[in-house]
Amino acid sequence: MAALIAPDLTQAKRLVIKIGSALLVDRAKGLRRDWLCGLAQDVAAAKARGTDVILVSSGSIALGRTILGLPFAELALEQSQAAAAVGQIRLARTYEEVLAPHGITTGQVLVTLEDTEDRRRYLNSRATMETLLGLGVVPIVNENDTVATDEIRFGDNDRLAAQIAVTVGADQLILLSDVDGFYSANPKQDPSAQRFDVIDNITPTIEAMAGDPISGLSKGGMKTKLLAAKTAVAGGCAMAIMEGSDIRPLQALLNGAARTWFVPQANPQQARKRWINAMKPRGDIHIDAGAVAALGAGKSLLPAGVKMVTGTFGRGDPVAIVGPDGAALGKGLVRYTAAEARAIAGHQSGEIEAILGSVGRAALIHRDDMVI
Repeated sequence: MAALIAPDLTQAKRLVIKIGSALLVDRAKGLRRDWLCGLAQDVAAAKARGTDVILVSSGSIALGRTILGLPFAELALEQSQAAAAVGQIRLARTYEEVLAPHGITTGQVLVTLEDTEDRRRYLNSRATMETLLGLGVVPIVNENDTVATDEIRFGDNDRLAAQIAVTVGADQLILLSDVDGFYSANPKQDPSAQRFDVIDNITPTIEAMAGDPISGLSKGGMKTKLLAAKTAVAGGCAMAIMEGSDIRPLQALLNGAARTWFVPQANPQQARKRWINAMKPRGDIHIDAGAVAALGAGKSLLPAGVKMVTGTFGRGDPVAIVGPDGAALGKGLVRYTAAEARAIAGHQSGEIEAILGSVGRAALIHRDDMVI
């Protein structure tokens, strides 16, 4: 059996980097600015290669509690939220300061679990991130700990990073952590534990190997990293776990640092198309021959090509796309409600604002949200 090939970081088109609290925050001294400056160099190098970069950063609560002098025991929810409020603004400012010398603009994106579970919020998040990346911005993403309750929390930024990677169609996700990969057992407890270089199938046997080594500052153990890997690879994104304390962690990865790669069976676009295709349509969008030709050429579906809208659906819901002969052509996630879609059907995109009373999106279904 041929050895599995690890992804090449230099070939990443869209890269998500998750940064653990223990790497960012020293309990006694606070933020590790020197380390962040090194990471900024790595981000600049990736951007110079033409890679889109998104940072998913832990550390707001850990930093805030250090600034506020809160104990390092378990905090009450309101204490965590207060610490996050203080830590988030300091963290965002520092990211801006270390990346600006490289000519990189940053933007802060705060999300909750609800933002990715609700399809309307999911599409809005995706559109915002795509716009930021298109403008050359490096988004700094964190869970919105200042408002999230226990019921709507991700609970750890490993899973958040994986969900963000899938949302933006990233092809690689790097978890910078305090462990250097996935082991057959907890290496701190079992000296014979062996690290995997590449894993292409997360089997029940692999799952049983995940322990819970947790540092004093981070929430995510190996089980959460494995859950993140499952989410990432299901979305067509390769994921690496590596120890990130090196002053240039991504350069260390390129130089052969220890790590474990989880590799997907499909690319992000293929995985997303499968996901959409598996959904049950909540309505039908009937289109004319001109729209059929446009979709065949890889274009988005504009309102002008729509002849009729049936069913009841909301923004972000799946709908069937039906041709002039009544045959189903595909499926897509619609950007308007059923009532809005009926109102703008057959009209030019420039007329949407006058019809709906607000500036809308030009496409009824964007090509990235469509399977033909």
